[in-house]
Parts: sequence; C-alpha cells; structure tokens
Amino acid sequence: MTTEPIRRRLLPAVALLLLAPWTAECVWGGFTLAGMPFLVLLLAPMYGGAALLIRETARRLGLGWPGIVLLAAAFGVVQAGLVDQSLFNPAYLDDTQFAGTRAAAEATLVPGLGFSARQAVDYVGNHVALTVCASIALVESYLGTGRRTRPWLGRPGLAVAALLWLGGSLLVFADDGGRKGFLASPAQLGFAVGVVLTLVTAALWRARRPAGRSADPDAAGRDAAGPAVARRAPWPLWPVLVVLVAYVGAGTVPGWPGVGLALVLAASTAVLLTRWSRRAGWGQRHVLAAGSASVLAAAAGAYDVPTYSPSSPTADLVGDVAVSVIVVLLLGGAWWRVRRAARDRRRAAAPAGHPASPPA
Repeated sequence: MTTEPIRRRLLPAVALLLLAPWTAECVWGGFTLAGMPFLVLLLAPMYGGAALLIRETARRLGLGWPGIVLLAAAFGVVQAGLVDQSLFNPAYLDDTQFAGTRAAAEATLVPGLGFSARQAVDYVGNHVALTVCASIALVESYLGTGRRTRPWLGRPGLAVAALLWLGGSLLVFADDGGRKGFLASPAQLGFAVGVVLTLVTAALWRARRPAGRSADPDAAGRDAAGPAVARRAPWPLWPVLVVLVAYVGAGTVPGWPGVGLALVLAASTAVLLTRWSRRAGWGQRHVLAAGSASVLAAAAGAYDVPTYSPSSPTADLVGDVAVSVIVVLLLGGAWWRVRRAARDRRRAAAPAGHPASPPA
C-alpha cells in the first residue's frame, strides 16, 4: 500500500468523483450551464463512486484498460438495467425533449426481453466511453508517472466509495424522476444480472493471468494488456481517429444494421487499441488520446443536441459554449501534465553530466 499523504491520495479520487457525472451527463449537451453544478453534486455518488471503484479495482488487481472497459460495461448494464431501468422502460424519455427517439428505439426491440438493442448499445457504450474511461484517463493524466497506476484509496476509502455508489444508486432507484415508477419484469432483471456477472467475471479473469505487467505504461512502453512487442506504437493521433470513427459511426445507421455496425466498430476499436498497447513506446499520451476522443466528439455534438428539459436558445448556447471551454481546458491541462511528466522522467533517467534525450 502506498505511503503517500492522505490528502495527496484523496485529491485525484475527489476529482474523479466530480468529473465522472460531468462527462456522463453534461459534456454532450444534456443540461444548461445553470443546471450542471447541482447535477454533478447529485450524481457524483452514483457515477463518480462507480468510476472510482472500477479504477481502484482495476489498479489493485492489475486488470489494465481491458479490465476497466469490461467493468465499465457491467456498470452500464447495472445503471440502465437495474437502477433507473431506462433500458426496459419504453416511456422513459417521453417526458423529455428526446421523446421522438422512441420510434427508432422500438425498431430494434429484442423479442422476449422487451428492450431496444439500439438503446442498449447507446446507454452502455456512453457509460464505457464517457462516464468511466474518459474520466479515469483524464484524472490519471494529471498525475505524475509513478502515481497513475497506483491505488489511491485504502480499505476505509474503498468502503466509503462503495457506500457512496450504493447510496446514490438507491436514491435514483427510489426517486420518481429516477426510475419513474417503472419496474422491470423478473425475466428482464434476471437477464441484466446475468450480463453483469458475465462481464465482471471476464474482467476479473484477467487478474489470474501471469505476472509481468508494467507498473506504468510510460515507463515500460506497454500497458497491462500484455508484454511489449518489437513494433513501435503509432502516433497518438491514430488512437484519436480510431475512437472518433467508432463513437461517431456507431450512430449513423438506423435499425438493426446500425446496431451491427456499432458492435463491429466497438470490437475493432478494442482489438486495435489492445494490440497497439502491447507495442514499445505506448504511453500515457496514447491513453489520453483514446480517452479524450469521445469527449471531443460529444462536446462538438452538443450544439445539435437538445437539453432534457426545454430551455431558451440563449441558455442552450451558453451551456454548449461552456462545455467546449471546459473540455479545452481539461484536455489542454492533461496534455501539458503528460508532457511535463515525460520530460521529468527523462531527466531523472539521464546519466549525470548528460542531457536528457529529446521527446520522441
């Protein structure tokens, strides 16, 4: 267990608690600027608590980013299938400005289970990309090289995070505006639980794989996906482009063909990023590039997306511009911190009397 001062360890944990609900619900334009602070505080226990538990579990067990993605998908199913049950409630968005999406969603109903495959892909995919992966990649990028893959919390901290997540989830489940009085059938709930257990089992299976993982991707040129190979990792722009294509392309085709396309794009992205992460030179720049791509796409699309509740055009525009500014500041600061950490590492590794090598 790390001996860092508790304040130094709690700061990134608190940052993740607050950032996860913002990337989950605000970055894509769902709320006005005035509504964002209250929303972030209200949803921080549920979204932030989940992101923190996923991050701590993955870092303690050495699951790497594949494990984080699988646990994030499990959280997405818990959230949409068991907590607010929006996955099984066809009327969930009827009292919002997204009521018009119901017809498109019902075009991909899964027989016998009564949920939309289109909505399942969207709900779970956004939780993976925005709620969990983007927020963790951003917060870790602000840390020094040696702290990015270290646990932040001890057992008491983990217990508090678990209680926050559980309490926040129960609050949404019980609230009229959360579950909206709907209760899924036993078959639907059983299906959701089965999917969650499968995803969690697949994630934890990685903890049984042989040791030899890198403590830090920047230091060893590989992530926890496996040993580094001879070929060099691509320029960080390539992970950005791959994730952008998957994120934007997933929603371009309606109906069942669109669901198939979204799954193919997601699988292809996972395979490419996993293979690239095993190459020499893969580091936090690549992780941040992949994690920030979905945030950039969501922020850019916010200008075409209505808020949940009706608001004035001025309020909509102010909120969208605020999102753009926040995203630019967050990503700009993260990139600066990553470059600075890499420079400091090179200086520390350079022999006495010799200048550090220039950046790659």
